[in-house]
Formats: sequence, structure tokens, C-alpha cells
Amino acid sequence: MNKIQEVIKRDKRIVPFCPQKIIQAVEKAEQATEQGVTPNLAQKILKDLNERIQHIRISVEDIQDLVEIELMKSERTDVAKAYILYREERSKARNGKSFDTIASIIRAESNDITKENANMSAETPSGMMMKFASETTKAYTSAELLKPEHHFLHRAGAIHIHDLDFYPTRSLTCVQHPLDKMLENGMEVNHAALRRPNGIHGAAVMACISLETAQNEMHGGQSIPAFDFYMAPFVKVTYEKELKKACEFTGCDFDKLIAIPISVYKEKDLDGLTGDERVIQYALNRTINTVYQAMEGFIHNMNSIHSRGGNQVVFSSINYGTDTSPEGRCVMEQLLLSTERGVGNGQTAIFPIQIFKVKDGVNLKEGDSNYDLFQLACRVTAKRFFPNFINLDAPFNQHEKWTVEDSTRYLYEAATMGCRTRVFENIHGEKTSVGRGNASFTSINLVRIALETMEEVEREEFSEEEKWAHFYGKLENLVGEVGEQLKIRYDFQKQALAKQFPTVMKYLWRGGSELKLENPIEKVINQSTLAIGFIGLAECLLALMGKHHGESDEAQTKGLEIITFMRDKCTELKECHQLNYSLLATPAESLCKKFPKLDRERFGEVEGINTREYYTNSNHVPVWHHISAVKKMTIEAPYHALTLGGHIAYIELDGKASENWQAIEKMVLMAHHLEIGYFSLNHTICRCLDCGHETSDAEAITCEACHSDHVDVIQRITGYLVGTTGKWNEGKKAELQDRVIHS
Repeated sequence: MNKIQEVIKRDKRIVPFCPQKIIQAVEKAEQATEQGVTPNLAQKILKDLNERIQHIRISVEDIQDLVEIELMKSERTDVAKAYILYREERSKARNGKSFDTIASIIRAESNDITKENANMSAETPSGMMMKFASETTKAYTSAELLKPEHHFLHRAGAIHIHDLDFYPTRSLTCVQHPLDKMLENGMEVNHAALRRPNGIHGAAVMACISLETAQNEMHGGQSIPAFDFYMAPFVKVTYEKELKKACEFTGCDFDKLIAIPISVYKEKDLDGLTGDERVIQYALNRTINTVYQAMEGFIHNMNSIHSRGGNQVVFSSINYGTDTSPEGRCVMEQLLLSTERGVGNGQTAIFPIQIFKVKDGVNLKEGDSNYDLFQLACRVTAKRFFPNFINLDAPFNQHEKWTVEDSTRYLYEAATMGCRTRVFENIHGEKTSVGRGNASFTSINLVRIALETMEEVEREEFSEEEKWAHFYGKLENLVGEVGEQLKIRYDFQKQALAKQFPTVMKYLWRGGSELKLENPIEKVINQSTLAIGFIGLAECLLALMGKHHGESDEAQTKGLEIITFMRDKCTELKECHQLNYSLLATPAESLCKKFPKLDRERFGEVEGINTREYYTNSNHVPVWHHISAVKKMTIEAPYHALTLGGHIAYIELDGKASENWQAIEKMVLMAHHLEIGYFSLNHTICRCLDCGHETSDAEAITCEACHSDHVDVIQRITGYLVGTTGKWNEGKKAELQDRVIHS
């Protein structure tokens, strides 16, 4: 007897359940495949469906979803694909669930749709418009632009095609801004023409404008690869202006004083100073104060300028640390001091993500020119989470140009972006990060491949050797599918015209300024990267071996073997298509919840594998696993050399770290020694959501300043900070609860 008695139609009518319709739909899907009809498959699907359902009344959409799940669990995944494609064709002629989605946004519900991006509010009018557009455009992309096989893989949870809503715009993901050219020559934005800045204030404002404008032409983050080098000339300009004003007031000889070189920008009391020395120090004091205000303004702007609807500020990053000139050092010192002070009432700034470039001989040890700034960076990180640290001495981050005598001027060529994206190698031009970015990326669910493999092992009684042969066969096939999907998207993107991205093409992308407005962008975006990401290596190893790489040397060996296999396949794709394919250690925010949810629907609950609300990001040791900081970094370090599309390593510290910057320095030096490419430290800061007061007391439940009980935690979500964990999706909240301290 069928448990289901009634079906809720799309128009909300309630009709009697007709099991024959399910049988007909499955048989029709079977007939659309090469293999044809399997005897009794439709009857088995109906039986399994009836066993799963606990209610006598169910919606037609829920029935179809469950049929999909049962088909994907069967041996006939080709039938599942045909069934899904049939549903998609039917959905083109009607709105389906889209109206329900829009209604949930209107009601400002808290769900996976409205919490997809923790740095965006879907509750404001402009935020709602962003989500309306996003959800409807995703549907259009899936129905009209994706190859059906790729949409099937995306929907089934085998892969995730990132930024589907931006797909029709042909936009690229991100770019490292060559800000020096814009600062030197000026730029045009909409109806405004900006001249070369006449001081550090103007330079900092132009940096904000560049980041904000480009954000509206791209779907990913914006980064400045050498903030210290780019800002330094305008410190000199500011000093010259201050010195000239001081000379005009005192009657001193400006030409004589300006010829005196400045070895350090250090503020001093004027008491006891006389003559030229007093005038120079006065100008220096004024300059340092102006630089501080400019850096403070830059930080405030990057946390308040909305680049998109939903109060979404620019997803911005800045790299610095290797300019040893007095002016470059001044920029970095004042930037760090302003960051340390905080914004508003002393709150931690969320953006820009600051990245300090660590380089032996430049800033790593006593005697290096910028060692004092490295120590200051560690002190600021202890209090404010930023800066993160990129290791320029890691073999894969080094540049051949650094062997020349004047090596420091090339140090800005290597940079990273935000939560981890890395662009450096280039088969179509100069090896550099500057003026380049990622075109798009798609992530692979490693856990699903492992669960499918183990399902076959149980059914076919495979040997250990056969098990791994099947796993790698599935992985190879999926990497190939993703490689094709990225190429199709790239071929779509390259048809865009330069006029569609006026700022990005005219000022930012390498070679873009040579394009005329009506030219397609193909011949310059071939320098972009196409990244193949992955999620859940830890759970993949648990499914296949019973242990993850954080608890077993054998699992670590196999983990490196899997990621090396993927890296090699990316290299093959690069050579085949002559495009910069790279392997990315995916930063998963909403995705960390999506994959296990779909896998539970497909395989049921597999204890220890998909029973949590999230999968572990990329190649990380699971957040719940108790492990020392040294061992964790030792395990994760080798993966950085394999994931040149981007990577990051985290260490979780307790709140006391905010009062011990020397411990931060030791951690960074350890990461540097282990050749970790990009490194960050987490610890707890509690923020009062009423007055903004912050404390390192992880147990704080009331604000010691205003006594409010509206207290929350500032934490990293994938690589960037979020001012309140209330904006996180349920998967990331569950992950946060599981995070353990690394001693």
C-alpha cells in the first residue's frame, strides 16, 4: 500500500496520488538513454520512494526531488541524468520554485539563500534586488548556458560551478591592480577625470576608487599587489609640500633643504632643535601625521564604501612588506598603527585583508631592513587578525628576476589575494601577479567520489587495488569534465567587448589598454587562470581509509598522491588548451554545507563522513581534530606546492594570543621554515554589537564597557573576517563550534 495519499500541485491544488505517473516518468527517462529500459527499475524506485516518505501528503516538487535521489543511488545514474534534464526542460516553461525563492527573500527569512555571503545583507532593499537578480540569473544560466552534463554534475553535488549568477555577464573573477600606472597617469571613472595625486591623501583615495570601480565590473575580489611600493612616491611628494610651506614661513632655503636625503621618517619633539634641523623635523612630523590620516582614511573607506547592493563593501586585499625605502617604510608603519588602533570606537576593521610579504634578507630577522615592521605586523596581527603572511621564500613563490642585483624592485611581482587566490605562472606572458587574475573556478566534491567508490566496493567486492583504480578513474573523469566546463565558460567570457569592462580593461588587465572599445577581450584574458578546486580531502580519506591525513602517515601519503594526481591533470589541461589551468584549495563558505547535504540525500548518513553540517575546506586537517600547531603546519605545507591556484594554512590560537605578539612571530617563522605559502592565525575577539567594544575574553557574555549582553565573536569564515557570526550559514556556524585550539 502506498504511504502517499495526496499530492500538492504547483498551483496549490490537492489531488490523489497516482503512482503510475512516477513509473511512466522513470521509464521515459530510461528510454532516453543508450542502455534503454532496465526491467523493474521504475517499480524499485517507486518502492524505495514510498519507504522514504513519512507523510501521506507531499508536494509534486518534493516527489520529483526524491525520485532524483533514488535514481542517483541506483546503478543507472544515466537515467538520473536524463530524468533531471527532462525536469529542466519542463521548468523552462514555468516558474517552478523561483516565486517561492523570491517570496523567502521578501520575507527576509534566514536561510541558505539569504546567508550565501556573510558580508552581504539580503534584508535591505538593494540587497533584496541583488538576491532577486542572483537567483533568477542562476536559473537562466543553468537552463541556457551550461552544457546539460555539467549542470547535472553541479545539481547532483559532484561539482560546484562558482558564481553562476555572474556567468551571463561574462565577467572575470578578480585582478591584482597595477596601481602605480594609475597613480602616475590618472584615470577616468564614469564622468570624472582624476589627475595624478599631489600627495598621499589623494593616492590613498585613488586606491579606494580603483578597488571600488573594478568591483562593479567583476564578480570576485580586488587586490593591490604592492601597496607599499605604490604609495611611497606620494609620501615624498607630501614631504616636499610640507617642507616648502615650512621654508616659506621661516625663510629657510628650500632648494638647500630638499637636497638633504631623508633616511627615516620618525616623529620627534621639536624642543631643543634649531635652524634647518628644526624645519626638516617639523616637515617630517607633519608628513608622518598626514600619512597616518591617509592610511586611516583608506581603511575607513574600505569598510564603508558600498560597491554592491546589500551593504556589501569591496572584497579588498593589499600586499606589502618589502619596500625598504624610507617612504615605503613610512606607509607600512602608519598603515599598521592605524589598523592596530581600529575603526570607530576601536573596532577591528574587516577590510582590506592585509597581507605582509615575508622575505629573508628583507624583513625576517634581526638586521634585515624591515625586521622592525615585521615585528610590528606580528603585534598588530595579535590584536586585529591582520595582516596575514605570504612567504616569498617558498620555492613556488620565487621569481627568476630576484637573482639580479636590484632584486627588491621585483618583489612586488608575487602577491596573493584575499582568502587565498594566487596568480603567478603565465604561459601567455610575463610571470607576475600584477595586472592578472582568475577567470573562473569550479570545485570538485572529493567526498562524493569516495562514497561512490565505497558503494561499488561493497556491491562488487573489489580488492584494495581495484578500489583505488575505480577512485582515480572517477576523479580523472570529473577533472576532465570540469576542465571542459571551464573552457566553455572561458570561450563565453572571451567574447565580451572591452567597453563592457571600462576600468578593468583600460587600466588594470595586462594589455587591456591596447584594446579598442569594440574589440573582444580574448587576446588579453588568456593570461588569466582557470582554477579547478576541491573540497573535503579529509572526509574523502576517512571514507576510503578510515583515517584522515591528520591522524595517519599512510593517509597523508595517499592525500598527497590524490592532490598530485589532480595537479598533474591540471598540467595536462594547460598543455592541451594552452590556458593557465591551476589547482585551487577551494575556500568554501556556502559550499561547505551544500555538498554534505546533497551527499546525505544520495547516500544517507555515513557516520563520521557526512553527518556534520559541513565538509572540511580543501586539504586542511579537520577543525575538530586535536593536533599541535607544528604538526598541523607540517602536514598541510606540502599541499601548498601542489595548489598553485591558491591555498592558505590556519592556526587556531586562544584569546591570550592577542596579548603575546612574540608567539605570533614564532608561528610565522615556523610556517616560513616549513615552506608554507600563505599563512594566517585565528584567535577569539568578542565584540559588543551595541557599542563596538572588543575584548580577547572568549567567555565574555556581557560588554564590560556598556554592559550590553548583545555580544558576538569576530572570526574568519574562509579567509576574511565577518563582524558578526550571526551572518554565517549553518554549516560554517557548526564548523566554528567544532574548531579546537592548536597548541
